[in-house]
Amino acid sequence: MNDYMKNFMKAMKFQHPDRIPVRVSLLPATWMKYREELEDIVLRHPLLFGKYKKGSYDYNRKPKTYNQGQHVDAWGCVWTNIHDGMEAIVTYHPVPTREAVRSLKAPDIDMGMPHGFMYLRLVDLRGFEELMLDFAEEPPELQMLIDIVLEYNMRQLEILLKNNDDQVLYFGDDLGMQNSLPISPEKWRKYLKPCYYRIYQRCHEAGRYVYMHSDGCIYPIIPDLIECGVNVINPQVRANGIDNLVKVCKGKVCVDADLDRQMFPFCTPGDIDEHVREVVEKLGSPEGGLMLVAECGPDVPLENIEAICTSLEKYSLYFS
Repeated sequence: MNDYMKNFMKAMKFQHPDRIPVRVSLLPATWMKYREELEDIVLRHPLLFGKYKKGSYDYNRKPKTYNQGQHVDAWGCVWTNIHDGMEAIVTYHPVPTREAVRSLKAPDIDMGMPHGFMYLRLVDLRGFEELMLDFAEEPPELQMLIDIVLEYNMRQLEILLKNNDDQVLYFGDDLGMQNSLPISPEKWRKYLKPCYYRIYQRCHEAGRYVYMHSDGCIYPIIPDLIECGVNVINPQVRANGIDNLVKVCKGKVCVDADLDRQMFPFCTPGDIDEHVREVVEKLGSPEGGLMLVAECGPDVPLENIEAICTSLEKYSLYFS
């Protein structure tokens, strides 16, 4: 393992440096559905869940946006949730016209840089269809909107850097769709790459590592994200394809591979074992650079959650 990986793993506070780092993310709705049965699985897998104590989890605990109903954020976006324990979506966009962009002002309230801080913030403000038209027609209001959101984010970043001494900073913004980017890579590079470059370079100036989560098909711009300063990329295996991720990531950036959550509800435990092994064999190496995460929603059967935990523990030792 080279010095960079040793320093990075120290910054990530990995407890088992001899293993591939692995973890399981259980959505609030999953806890709400399975309750004690899910807790039994957690207790059987301390490598993944640490020193969990029976009865210590509140099955109804969840972030604000996972509550059924509506709420309005600081930008005026209305979030609606019809499934308690799952994430909400924006159903009212406060900047429906280009003329409205000209009078838009960023909030005085500091709400940090939550998931969807840049590109998705543009979608939430304008609405997907209107934003796609903006990217297609390139009116001056598009750059105006981007500048407003970016400057707000830079303000939030300075607050984060001042109040947070973690060496690894986490960012999430879903840049892709199921099979492609929503806009061409060329337009992404023209309008959005400068935003991430400015944000992530400021992180590096402050001596921090950058971890970025992004759902969807993003492999065409992963080299650009690396240029922007991403040290760890968290892409979805299904949307990008393992071979594409090998091509653009292996040996170039640390990958926290988001295993195929779209197969988990429908496959067998044997399929899960084969899937984890393939990802490790193709994306991993003795030198490091690979982590694994599996998200489990309420549609994943308990036996498959168990199989996910078992396979992650098993293949975490693949290069040991």
